[in-house]
Amino acid sequence: MKKVVKFGGSSLASAEQFKKVGDIIRSDKTRRYVVPSAPGKRSSNDTKVTDMLYNCYNLAACEKEFTNLLDEIHARYQEIIKGLGLTLSLDKEFEVIQENFEKKIGRDYAASRGEYLNGIIMAAYLNFTFIDAAEVIRFDEDGNLDSEKTNDLLSLRLEGEKYAVIPGFYGAKEDGTITTFSRGGSDITGSLVARGVMADLYENWTDVSGFLIADPRIVQNPKSIETITYRELRELSYMGATVLHEDAIFPVRKVGIPVNIRNTNAPEDKGTLIVEGTCRQPKYTITGIAGKDGFASITVEKAMMNSEIGFCCKVLEVFERNGISIEHMPSGIDTMTIFVHKDTFEEKEQQVLAGIHKAVNPDHIELESDLALIAIVGRGMRSTRGTAGRIFSALAHAHINVKMIDQGSSELNIIVGVRHDDFKNAIRALYDIFVETQI
Repeated sequence: MKKVVKFGGSSLASAEQFKKVGDIIRSDKTRRYVVPSAPGKRSSNDTKVTDMLYNCYNLAACEKEFTNLLDEIHARYQEIIKGLGLTLSLDKEFEVIQENFEKKIGRDYAASRGEYLNGIIMAAYLNFTFIDAAEVIRFDEDGNLDSEKTNDLLSLRLEGEKYAVIPGFYGAKEDGTITTFSRGGSDITGSLVARGVMADLYENWTDVSGFLIADPRIVQNPKSIETITYRELRELSYMGATVLHEDAIFPVRKVGIPVNIRNTNAPEDKGTLIVEGTCRQPKYTITGIAGKDGFASITVEKAMMNSEIGFCCKVLEVFERNGISIEHMPSGIDTMTIFVHKDTFEEKEQQVLAGIHKAVNPDHIELESDLALIAIVGRGMRSTRGTAGRIFSALAHAHINVKMIDQGSSELNIIVGVRHDDFKNAIRALYDIFVETQI
């Protein structure tokens, strides 16, 4: 039995949190490979170490005094080391960091040092082998993850290591240039390590007990999700659910390794289990509700549009030429509507409108902004009649006008478009009808 465990920044923000993590790892000998993040906030008004490193490097890049801030970062780590009773010294590491900052070696290098240093401390605390992620996580020359090369490197390097610590968030190109994932990328590292060692389970420890059915900032005390499939998680992550980095799904999905989201501060909670497939019936018709704000819609109307070959293709090519990604595209016989991110569209608005007129000579174009998209996701929807009807009923009862509804062919999700002002009330209404009242 092999488990890979990843711990987020809030789980490693202080010596006290480190001790909780140590207890969790030592309580289960199958937790053999550890992926730590950089120290997060110790309180609401604190600063994450990664942000401190970014600020410090920015000062160095502008040739301003940066050593005082670097000393503050050093002190943060020293506080953790002292609290753990270790004799470890990071003086040499900070000397190298200072030299590289002076050489302006790069922002990715600066950001990666948070995980690198925390990995050294974690390895010393657990008496595990420390493996620099730069040795085993490989990026290509364009800064994209080389998944297969990474898997080969990890498999070979970890084959003889029974217990090891591999820092999250970063890797390196072939020439040794440090490269990072996007923020939250330690989740991806953990997934890659799990695949590399063919783990039985990937535990991702954070400050919440798994996924919640809805955003707790919108719905008060939402219920938790016990089991969710990779596909359901992908849909929810894309629409704003942020407990796990959305790209962390792919490495483990390829080989069917389940992921367990757990709470460092409540290790007795089972959390959420993410699996490829399951026979378990969900407690509710839906698995989760998630949404994003800040969309605009462009409705193109032309009589007999459906009989004009290549009409939709010509319209979409206009967006492609202007570098605008399309989110959804519901259509009718004589109309098609394109949903896009408002901020991106506004920059090229007039070019797009002129391009559509030139490409298809429409009868009318209508623009609408300040829209939100909400995804209702759940494998239980496939076997439940009337789900769309319940959605309309809930929103009508809350006096919310539906601007768009789009159901995927997989019957796994339904996307609803509403006005920005109705966004939160719509989520509350949907949660109420599917979870609270279960009408």
